[in-house]
Amino acid sequence: MAEHLTRASELLTMHEVELLQRSLLEWSGPARCSDQLAFGIGFADARDLADQCVRLRDALGEDVPLAAVDWARALLASEIAFVSDLAGSGVEWSTTTGRADESTIRTLRSIQRKLARTVSPYYGKRPSQ
Repeated sequence: MAEHLTRASELLTMHEVELLQRSLLEWSGPARCSDQLAFGIGFADARDLADQCVRLRDALGEDVPLAAVDWARALLASEIAFVSDLAGSGVEWSTTTGRADESTIRTLRSIQRKLARTVSPYYGKRPSQ
């Protein structure tokens, strides 16, 4: 059976999509990822994470349907980019993105709620195919 694919416009507001895109962009800049962390997020290694974040940002912007595994990877990578000071942007988030922590966490919580059903197969698991 083929996996169900879902467009961003079916799940999220444009503001929420923009936050995911900006979060994924952090992996091309201030966020620092080891191969081990990238693997845990569901990518092959840090290079694959960087490459796939470009693909995911583009897909979100073009409203291309994504598989649940891609939604899980995008969400987890975004959560880490925002919160982690060791691997992500952390305390520099507002400086690097121009987005306040308070509004970011509210939007991120909304995204988490809206994606809950889509990403639920990956709760407690590595998002991989």
